[in-house]
This record gives sequence, C-alpha cells and structure tokens, in this order.
Amino acid sequence: MRTNTEYKNVALAALKGNWAPAVLLTVILVLFALVISVPSFFMDTPNVSSGALAGYFVIMMLFAYLFLLPFQYIGYYNSFRLLYENGDDKLIPNSFHLTFGNYWHNLWVCLLMIIKILLWTLLLIVPGIIKALQYSMAPYIAIEHPELSAGETLTLSRQMTKDHLFDIFWLGLSFIGWLLLGILTLFIGYLWLQPYMYTAFAAFYGDLKAEYLVGRSEA
Repeated sequence: MRTNTEYKNVALAALKGNWAPAVLLTVILVLFALVISVPSFFMDTPNVSSGALAGYFVIMMLFAYLFLLPFQYIGYYNSFRLLYENGDDKLIPNSFHLTFGNYWHNLWVCLLMIIKILLWTLLLIVPGIIKALQYSMAPYIAIEHPELSAGETLTLSRQMTKDHLFDIFWLGLSFIGWLLLGILTLFIGYLWLQPYMYTAFAAFYGDLKAEYLVGRSEA
C-alpha cells in the first residue's frame, strides 16, 4: 500500500483538467440532498405537521432518499474510480449510469450497509466506526461484482479491509485540514474536497483489490 501523500498525488493527477465536471457532479449531489431537506422543513410548520399532506411529504422524502443513497454511494464513488483507473472523464453520465444500471441491487447494498453500521453504532460508537471502515469498499465491489448478493458484497469488503482498517482511517483523517478549511469557506470548499477525497480512496481501493487478489492466488 502507498502512503497518504502518494494517494493524494495520484488523485490530483487524475483530477487535473477534470475539476469542472467533478465539482459540477458534487453540486448535483448537494442539490439532491437539499431537495430532500425541503419537505422536512415544511413538516415543522403547524399547518403541515398533521393530516394527509404530512403523509405526502413523508412519501416524498422516502422516495428521495431511495434515489439519493445509490447515487451518493454507488454512482458518485465509482465515477471517480473510473476516472482514476481508466481516465474516463464522463463523471456525470457515469454516475447516473452506474446508479441506475443495476438500481435495485445497488439500493439494497446501500441499505444493508447503512442498517448494519447504524445497528453497531447503537451498541457503541467504536464498533460502528469499525463497521463503517470494514464496509467502506462495498460501493466499489457492488459495481465490479454485480453477481454478488448485498450480503456477499459486504462480506467481501470486510475480508479485503481486514488488515487495513487503520490505513483507511488514517487516509480519511489526513483530510482533516481540508475539512476545516471547507468549514471556513462556508462549505463551498467541499465542492473540491469531495472529488479529491474520493479519487484518493478509489486509488486506495485499487491497491487493496490488487493485494487481495495476490493473496487469494497464493493461498
């Protein structure tokens, strides 16, 4: 495995000349999240907090979340993986294609991953963090191995990350300075930080996958 600096450098190299579509894709993701938050705002008002209209808003939010989850975890993640691996700069078309190409499978992977992380987090924070790290490669595996069930996808992610949980955590922690800077820029900086982070993690996944395959061939 490479150092954090090396992962960041290859991420910047992949994004060179591709910042515009990367930022635009992130804007789309943010807009989806904002659209989801609109019904919850109206539900806080007295005239909407009860009755059929409140039920309508709940249904709207449910459908919005079901759309956003695969887009956020599957389409977004893997569009930057393709950029890193193949130089494929069609980030926005790829994100939608990857999201809906095998939508129900992708949705179930996302839901199962989130449910398991939440259940472990309810026990204690640390086990929840560990599970989040263990399942962090599931969005990539879901696209590269659509023949696997959602449960098998999570299992494979857990196996691949077995000896690298701290490496994943440390790579994420290395962006803490940029996260703070993003707050100081009223979160505008996140539009550049998100592509930077997830391209670096795509590079990490590539190394992790190669190491895992070598280990399997030697076993």
